[in-house]
Amino acid sequence: MKVRDLKNNILNIKQEFSGYFKERDAEINGSLLALLSGEHILLLGPPGTAKTLLANKICETIEGGNFFHYLLTRFSTPEEVFGPLSLKALEKDEFSRRVEGYLPTAHIALLDEIFKANSSILNSLLTVLNERKYHNGKEVMDVPLFSVFGASNELPEEDESLEALYDRFLFRYSVDYIQHEENLEDLIFENTEDFLPSTKLSIDDIREIRKKARDMSVDPEVRAIIRGLRRELKNSNIFVSDRRWKKIINVLRVASAVNGHTSVNRMTVVLLQHMLWDLPEQKETIRKLILDRVVYGGTDTGKLKQNVLDLRNSVYICLQQELPDPVSCNKCFEEEKKTTGGMRTSRFTGAKAPKSLTFNNALDFLKHHTEFPTHTYSFGLEYSNINGALSFEAVAEQFRRRNGFEFKLSLDYGDKKLYEKEYENLEERLNYFRKQVQEEEKALEETLRENIWVSGQDSKEILMKYRSKNTDIYEIASHLNEIRTLLEKPKIFDVELEKAEVA
Repeated sequence: MKVRDLKNNILNIKQEFSGYFKERDAEINGSLLALLSGEHILLLGPPGTAKTLLANKICETIEGGNFFHYLLTRFSTPEEVFGPLSLKALEKDEFSRRVEGYLPTAHIALLDEIFKANSSILNSLLTVLNERKYHNGKEVMDVPLFSVFGASNELPEEDESLEALYDRFLFRYSVDYIQHEENLEDLIFENTEDFLPSTKLSIDDIREIRKKARDMSVDPEVRAIIRGLRRELKNSNIFVSDRRWKKIINVLRVASAVNGHTSVNRMTVVLLQHMLWDLPEQKETIRKLILDRVVYGGTDTGKLKQNVLDLRNSVYICLQQELPDPVSCNKCFEEEKKTTGGMRTSRFTGAKAPKSLTFNNALDFLKHHTEFPTHTYSFGLEYSNINGALSFEAVAEQFRRRNGFEFKLSLDYGDKKLYEKEYENLEERLNYFRKQVQEEEKALEETLRENIWVSGQDSKEILMKYRSKNTDIYEIASHLNEIRTLLEKPKIFDVELEKAEVA
């Protein structure tokens, strides 16, 4: 089968299963990928979450293979899993089991309550899972096993043998009850017939895709992500064995081969969130670490943002004049007395500041008056009846008469020309970056759309993270608008000056 046909088959299977198993997209993806890559998958969760049913139906998608299913208890015996003793062999004084129809001859197996396996089963089970070998008396036989689906209501207790068994499951999913009401209603009220998967995968398909994936290259950025993740996980006291990392890379190769890629790219790294955790409470930490690294890079607007802020600050410095006397806002002072410790957010700077404001420079005074045109002011180091409750215009007139002070409402010609040229350059760079970001986002959406292993929820979160990383574009545009206003000599300031001259 061609890779494109296999990918279409996988998509059809995913669509069939998603229509029947609500809110299980990630588990469906992992189950199919475990089959294709030859790894084992654990479904961990409370009773009644369809863990066993999902595993059973996934196994039914494989045609031409043997399937073994067993519910383990602490009293289960090796005969129930590996087959009964051969009486004919015993007659010859030999130990051998009749394994046909049991785990040693299965391609796919479902072991329910896997961690209830006792010591009489565990040693042979570990060898089968890891080495695909079964010691049947004197004979060491190859086991055709592709994947074992383990289901359990709880994690294994502290037992060295059970921990070793747990480590054999590369894919791990914590399955919860259905969360959304409409999905729950579909489940409990609709009379749906028993689900029978119509699309199948053959044993040959699985072997062929593994062969294609074997020598696939891994992109340098994926290697860098893996190195960074290993360091972060160690710092969080989460340790992943070398064997596990080796298996993970193999899974990423298989996933990329099914997608029709020529190498493993960084979007496939999203799958690692289901292969690295030991305890369910580690899931969100690991998921965040992975998504942060998947959504790294893109257009770097940091330098542009700093250049814009530097220009804005330079313009402010040129426009600032020291006032002859400090000016205080009476209204803000009264409001602060009523709400002690009250804070306000300036729409100009976005910063939190005390409501009782005292201004030492003309620009801040003008900005405050523009924001609160009805407030009155006092000036001088002390409040007095003479200098209290003055309008903005009255303060400006007092400063002009007493101190010969005139508000500087625009830049000098030379400064203005210099800043205008720099502003135009920064605006041109912003437009370039804005276009780049749009193109990158479009390419990211396309990459997510064609990668069949990234779930809808993961795609949505990746796009949200990417967009949040590019909020600098909007901040830069806002700062440039502010600079343009300062360079254009704000009309409102002209009006205020005319009022002051008439007063």
